Parts: sequence; structure tokens; C-alpha cells
Amino acid sequence: MLIEKKIGNTPLTRCPFLSDKFRTNIYIKDESFNPGKSSKDRAAYFMLEDAIKGNKVSPGGTIVEASSGNTGISIALMARELGCRVKIFVSKTCSAEKRALLEEYGASIEICDNSFGLHVFNSTQYQAQAYAANNENAYFTNQYYNSANIKAHYRTTGPELWEQTNQRISHVMVGVGTGGSISGIGRYLKEQNSAIRIIGVEPINSVYQAYLVDGALAHSGLVHDAIEGIGRTFIPGTFDAQVVDTIYQVDEERTKQCAQDHRADTNRLIGFSSAAVLAALEQNIDELKLSSEDHLVLYFPDHGDRYLQKLYNQTEREDSETFETS
Repeated sequence: MLIEKKIGNTPLTRCPFLSDKFRTNIYIKDESFNPGKSSKDRAAYFMLEDAIKGNKVSPGGTIVEASSGNTGISIALMARELGCRVKIFVSKTCSAEKRALLEEYGASIEICDNSFGLHVFNSTQYQAQAYAANNENAYFTNQYYNSANIKAHYRTTGPELWEQTNQRISHVMVGVGTGGSISGIGRYLKEQNSAIRIIGVEPINSVYQAYLVDGALAHSGLVHDAIEGIGRTFIPGTFDAQVVDTIYQVDEERTKQCAQDHRADTNRLIGFSSAAVLAALEQNIDELKLSSEDHLVLYFPDHGDRYLQKLYNQTEREDSETFETS
């Protein structure tokens, strides 16, 4: 695919504001510079490459995915080159901006009640799997259980962070949704230096923190805070707990406030899960015990213009043009 040449090698930039504020070296890995403006381009490319090479779908067929929006957008963007149709199952919490982009790229959208996993009938995952199973030449990429999701970040994002920090990276904070990003990044970086701290971020009442501590899924029945793109009620196959040191939980309202404060301080719009990472940093800065020699990377998966209504109370897409990319 021609788009392959444009994916990855996104900028890693030291943030003067955050570095001065916390008296250490804080860098932002800005994934909005990918063609589809999110980190999901990486996983989408690897999953589609695997599908084509494995003859799991042929031209004219349909690529199916359950997505909070970004993976679907990336798949829809790339499917054009493959001559495939795209059907994306999103939950009703998917932002209006993401739905508009999916339609702009030619995807067919189905809105489901939730994204609670393959065994919940009205979930995005169940409905996507059922559609692919019942339609000819349709393939469910299944980002929650597709090893290519982890592989994408092991082979691209991890090495980029290692090289861009001149091998000085000491911590990385990553929002945890499917678990593919943190698992691939964590595996690679731990192989280079086992002392690097791999830190996950999820919403209040999500399941990853308890799973990391207890090794079992807590059945609390509570619904996690609605921070789009991260948080789960089940543990996907693409989450590798062995390479994650800590997981912090953050509050939805505090996350929204961090997004707005960051815009006021830096004139930059950041996405929902990016704001969650920033909230986790501020909330746990004392526990992290960062020194002036540390190099902490904040992984920002996408741009704030996909959450104008949810985070910034803006309704017009062009309003974001007055702000810099994150």
C-alpha cells in the first residue's frame, strides 16, 4: 500500500511547559502526524497486511471492525487502496467527529449499545464478529485479539521511542484500550532496558489495574468512566501484563479539565486519551519520583479535533484550526 510510506516516524518533541512544571524531561509522542491522524494507522496497516497476505479477504470484500472510531477511520482510509468495502461497528459513545470521518472515508457504520466484548450480544465486538461470519468475503480484523496489533507497535513505535530519545527513555505513559500499543511498546523497550517504566492509564472502574495486581478479572459490575478510546470491561488478548509496571486510573471530569487546561497553557488541542495520560501524570507525579535526568514520554494517540464537542464545547470543525496540533 502506498500509504505505508507515510505511517510512523511521528515526531517526539520535548514539551517545555510540562518539563519546566515538573522539573524533568517530558516528551510528547504525537501520533496525529500519521495519515489518518492517529496511532491506529500502525495497527490497521499491520492487520490489513496480514489479512491480504493470508488471503483472508479479497478485493471487493468487506473489512469489518469494532472500533471507538480511530481504528475504523484508519482501516477505511487504507481500504481504498485495497478495493475493499468497510463496515465499522461503533458504540453510541463514539464522537460525532469520528462518525463524520468514517462516513467521509466511505465506511458503513453500525451503532451498538456498548463495547463490552465478544460475549455480549449488543456489543460492537459481538455484532462485528457475527456480521463477518454471516457474510461472504467479509473479514473481522478483531483488533482486541489480533497479534498484528501488538506487532505494529513492537516493530515501529517502540524502536522509534528508543531511537528518538537517544536510548535515554526512562518512562512511558500510554492509555490502555485494546492493550496493543502499551504491549508492543513495552515489549520492545523492556528488551532494550528492563529498568524502563511502562505505565498504563485507564478510566475509573476499568479492569486493567485490578488485573495487573491480582491476575484475575474483577466482576464488580461497575461501568467505567467514559473516556473515549481507553478502558475495558474485559481483558483483550492483545494486552500483555508482563511488560506493564503500573496502571493508573483517572476520572472522566478531571481528564476533560486537563484537556482544557492544557489548551489554555500551550494553545494545543489534545485528544481524550491523551488528556487522560496528562491527568495521570499530574495526579501521580509525586509517586513517580522523577529526577532532572529522567526522560518521560507521554503517548498522545490522536488530535483534539476529534473531540471538539466532548472536550472543548466547540461545534464547528474549523474552530480547531486556531490551535496547534498536539
